[in-house]
Amino acid sequence: MKYEPLNAPAPSPLFQPTVTARRAAAMILRYTYLMRTSWPRIIELAYWPTVQMIMWGFMTQFLANQTSYVAQAFGVLLSAVLLWDVLFRGQLGVSLSFFEEMWSRNLGHLFVSPLRPGELVCAITVMSFIRTLIGIVPASLLAIWFFGFSVYELGLSLVVFFLSLLMFGWAVGLMVSGMVLRLGLGAESLAWACIFALLPVSGVYYPIEVLPEWLLPVAHAIPSSHVFEGMRAILQDGVVPYGLMANALLLNLVYLAIGVGIFLFAFHVARKRGLLLQVGE
Repeated sequence: MKYEPLNAPAPSPLFQPTVTARRAAAMILRYTYLMRTSWPRIIELAYWPTVQMIMWGFMTQFLANQTSYVAQAFGVLLSAVLLWDVLFRGQLGVSLSFFEEMWSRNLGHLFVSPLRPGELVCAITVMSFIRTLIGIVPASLLAIWFFGFSVYELGLSLVVFFLSLLMFGWAVGLMVSGMVLRLGLGAESLAWACIFALLPVSGVYYPIEVLPEWLLPVAHAIPSSHVFEGMRAILQDGVVPYGLMANALLLNLVYLAIGVGIFLFAFHVARKRGLLLQVGE
C-alpha cells in the first residue's frame, strides 16, 4: 500500500474527473433497490402506457372503418401513443427520481458525501431509461396480442426514435428539476405542465402542417415533431426519413446541453445559498 506524506499538496481540482462511474453506479443501485422493494411503483410504470394503448387501439379499430387516413396506415395512432409515452416517461423518470430526493429531504445527506451533481445526473438518466423500458415494453407487446400491430415493424428507425424522444425527455426533466431546485417544491407541477405544453406542437396525432403558420417555427425547433413526422413517413409512405432523424438527434444534443447546464447552475446556486438543506414549498 502506498502512503502519501501528510504534508503532500492536495490534487488540483482541474485534474479530477467530473463524473466517477463508481459513484454514479452506486446511485443507480440505490434507485434500483428502491424500485425493487415497491411493487406498486413497478405496476404504475406499466399501467398508464397499457391503458392508453388499449384505449387508442379500440379507437383505431373504430376509425379504420370510418376514415381512409387510419385505414391506409393502421398503426399510425398506436405508434404515436407508444412513442409519446417514451417522451413522457423519459421526462418523468428524471423529474420524479430527483423529486423523491427532495420529498424525503435527502439532498443534503447525499451531497455531504463525495457525490457530484454530474454523477447524480448520470444516475437519474439511467433510471429514467429503465423506468421507460418497464413502462413501454409490456404495452408494445400487448398491442401485438390485442390488435395485431407491432411497433417493432418500424425496424432500426424505432431505435433512433426511441433514443431521440428519451434524450429530449431527459433535457426537459433536467430543466424542470433545476427550476424546482431553485424555486422550491411549490413548482413541482411544472413536471406535468411543461411536457403537456409540447404535445400540441409535436404533431403526435396529426401532421404539423395543420398548425397555424406562427406555430410552425416552434414545431420545427423541437426534436419530438421531427420524430413523429418521421414515424408517419415510414408507416404511410414506406420512406425512411434520414433527414428528420438527423435533425432530431442534432436538436437533442442542443437541448440536452441546455438541460444539464440549467440543472448544474441551479444546483450551484442552491448550494451557495444553503437551499439543499432547506427544501420546501
